[in-house]
Amino acid sequence: MPGRSDYLGAAHTADTLSPMSALVDAVFLNGTVGSGKTTLAAAIDAVEAGPRAVIDLDEIRRFSPASVEDPFNHELELQNLASLAVNFRRAGAERFIVAGVIEDSREVERYVQALGAQAMRAFRLTAPPEVLSTRLRQRHSDNSVELAWHLNRAGQLTEILDRASIDEIPIDTGGLSPAQLAEFVRRQVGWT
Repeated sequence: MPGRSDYLGAAHTADTLSPMSALVDAVFLNGTVGSGKTTLAAAIDAVEAGPRAVIDLDEIRRFSPASVEDPFNHELELQNLASLAVNFRRAGAERFIVAGVIEDSREVERYVQALGAQAMRAFRLTAPPEVLSTRLRQRHSDNSVELAWHLNRAGQLTEILDRASIDEIPIDTGGLSPAQLAEFVRRQVGWT
């Protein structure tokens, strides 16, 4: 799979990479902890008129204890995503808004397949370190152990995602409102 070709990149389809003219029926919001994935997914959902499903991958992989071989329950996440996609499509969903993390470009196709997507467009959400720190401190203010883990993980995951070279449209979530970012995403995938 090629790396980033340009700013708009290409839509990931079930068969191959194709131009943005492909009918994008899935948006994947990828980023480190605190980057705004869940917030942006909710903002897109708030303005999207068509039948859609919003899926927060953190929630569908939440199982304890995780195995040593799969500490983030990645395989469980993909199995659950495939089941949810079938059920959502059966209920009438035509589009998917997914908030999660793809750490390896080789995994993109597995998400396309799990969603049964015609074409999926990935967006890489970033924010300056001080913004990530502020968000995480607010989110985990009542649990110092969770806060320490998330602060550490934010840096680790940023490095992992930087190395992954996934064909994504970059979005800095540190300056614009979720509503502004939602409109940007929707324009990029032709949902406006």
